[in-house]
Amino acid sequence: MQRIRNLSLVGTSHIAKQSIIEVKEAIEKEAPSIVALELDYVRYQKLTSDKKEKFSIKDISIINLIGAYVEKKIGEKVGVTPGAEMKEAINLAQKNKINIALIDQDIRITLKRLKKELTAKEKLRFIWDIIKSMMIQDSELKIDLTKVPKKKVITKILVMVKDRYPSIYKVLVEERNKVMSRKLLSLMQTNKNVVAVVGAGHIEGITKIIRWNLQKKK
Repeated sequence: MQRIRNLSLVGTSHIAKQSIIEVKEAIEKEAPSIVALELDYVRYQKLTSDKKEKFSIKDISIINLIGAYVEKKIGEKVGVTPGAEMKEAINLAQKNKINIALIDQDIRITLKRLKKELTAKEKLRFIWDIIKSMMIQDSELKIDLTKVPKKKVITKILVMVKDRYPSIYKVLVEERNKVMSRKLLSLMQTNKNVVAVVGAGHIEGITKIIRWNLQKKK
């Protein structure tokens, strides 16, 4: 857990059992006045609703479908439903009557930005890399999927993504880091104690932006 003044950042993996435990421990220990989640309203509704989501064909891309399929399959391997740590945070917040803040960018804006920025070369490279990864045997996997990857591993992955898919990195990581950091800074000013649950890959970027803004205000 990363601490910045009255903000506690919990870095998670959306299919790791460890993340569920760490989210529970952070909320119980910190007793925050608000829990901030790496979700927007659309994904929050999807996560908390029992209804099956209806998609418009124009909203679906091959990358969305492949990404969802891979995440689902990995989740089945480790026995965790993707997004379980977010559900745990929501349930604990509701149980303890703690306010919830949705700090991520609207998924529709993100997908629109991705569609605009993504090059044909990156699309083909992404699909090929996914196909290759699906052919890797379990014994070849170097990461324990039940745990949140170490900072060194996360950094290595982000460097690879930035190099191979600069548009994906820009839209899914850098732009969303800025959006979430801005909202967290606002929450820090209006709340005594904030616990934020975000993907581990966003922790370093968000931390740098928030620290820079706090230093600038001195």
